[in-house]
Amino acid sequence: MAQLSDIVVIGSGHNGLVAAAYLAKAGKSVTVLERQAWFGGGVVTRDLTLPGFHHDQHAMAHIFIQANPLIKNDELGLMSKYGMTYSYPEMPTISVFADGETIPLWRDRQKNYRELERFSKTDAESYLRFAELGAAYLPLLTAGLFVPPAPVGAMYAMMDQSREGRAMFQIMQKSGYDIVCEWFANDRVRLHFLRIVSEHLVGPEEKGTGIGLFMFLAFLEQYGIGVPMGGSGTLTSALVRLIEDSGGQVITGVDCDRVMVKSGRAVGVHARDGREFAARDAVIGAIHPHDIGWFIDGIDPVVAGDAAKTEIGANCVFTIHAALNEPLKFKAGDHVAKAMMIELLPPSLDHLREHFDDLRYGRLPRSRLVGLGSPSNLDPSRAPLGKATMHAWDYVPYEHPQGGAPAWDSHKQEFAAAMLDHMSGFISNLTSANILAHHDDTPVDMERNSSSFRRGDIHGIAPNAYQSGAHRPTPDLGNYRVPGVERMYLVGPFQHPGGGVFGAGRATAIKMCDDLRLNFDKITAQ
Repeated sequence: MAQLSDIVVIGSGHNGLVAAAYLAKAGKSVTVLERQAWFGGGVVTRDLTLPGFHHDQHAMAHIFIQANPLIKNDELGLMSKYGMTYSYPEMPTISVFADGETIPLWRDRQKNYRELERFSKTDAESYLRFAELGAAYLPLLTAGLFVPPAPVGAMYAMMDQSREGRAMFQIMQKSGYDIVCEWFANDRVRLHFLRIVSEHLVGPEEKGTGIGLFMFLAFLEQYGIGVPMGGSGTLTSALVRLIEDSGGQVITGVDCDRVMVKSGRAVGVHARDGREFAARDAVIGAIHPHDIGWFIDGIDPVVAGDAAKTEIGANCVFTIHAALNEPLKFKAGDHVAKAMMIELLPPSLDHLREHFDDLRYGRLPRSRLVGLGSPSNLDPSRAPLGKATMHAWDYVPYEHPQGGAPAWDSHKQEFAAAMLDHMSGFISNLTSANILAHHDDTPVDMERNSSSFRRGDIHGIAPNAYQSGAHRPTPDLGNYRVPGVERMYLVGPFQHPGGGVFGAGRATAIKMCDDLRLNFDKITAQ
């Protein structure tokens, strides 16, 4: 006999949990099904190395969710009732050059002006104008992040009605490289800003990335980077506790293989072990677009075919999680360790561009583009007293040049060793004596950890302009519903607004409340 609840959710990634939590707060009985032995998807904290060392396996910082009413207004009580807390470092990021020069990025605009003035007074003046324009754009950009997206045509038509809108539209069509070269002249200043843009796992010369720098700088200035105290997984833990307190459940070890549909309506979920979970009201699925055709019974083949054609990003991440005997010591100075995200920059702008050129053609990049953080510096609870953690990443292709994707298993240690060797040029104590243990994840490991990370793409699908907004992942599926299958809703990084810690399940919940005749505003006001 099938287990019955109002809402059944496939996957316990934070987006699905957010949607489920809003429905649970509305009084719906909710069952969340997770394939892994742990919950959280890309927002999870695990002891990957040694006992007492807590590592964020994927997302290390919570950035854009800070503007989400989920957190900003504490709509679900995650802060006030479930103890979710953040710290916000005054220096969110810093760029470090091999010769010891650094460019910190502060939340304070005038501090940033003084940092850039050391390289170019003209660029420092340009930055002030740039920051002012970004601050003007920010309310427009954030307004659509946490609600169902506006139709693409209507959005562009609205922008075309004013000079300011047309200027913004033009910026949105340009690349990050176009924008940075238009506003700044000094090579190191350009490299500093382009590295920020490329953290979105998109090459700086990809058209459609131009607005990213405006948004990121303005966002950091207003909201900062949220460092979740206790680890990234405290967000998902708080959501799970809310669901359970509301009478729902989160069940691990359930590998779902089919959404059951009856008379054109989603009525439950079937698991590979034969169990069935029936849904009175709706099913929510973190289902990759490439799987949707076989996962949902009776789906329109045209809808499924378009979803199967969605483009997966070519740029993947290789990560190292290390347990350290003592905190990292940077050759550029102790101030580096105060930043949440530390960028070890390549020698020149061309090296950065070539890095993404190599990825485009499936090559292991000739140069390194390492970013890292040591969360225990900002949250001592992440490691035993006096010890530290490190989370470092570089970009690689999914297919290893020497044997394809399966070859990553045999080349993992080799790549990690080369990556650590490169980092030792910036860090004086990154030695075998200090590294007590490390856990490495290749793109193939990412895919194994989550079915959302197809071919190692942590965005689910590529964050291209044509796969954004109401067209993410496709125009048919861009508003979280599945045409022809009533009460079937979608969540995940392949939906608007994309990969990252956005808490985007809120938009799915809004859409569901409309259909289920629930007052979303009343739910959030309770």
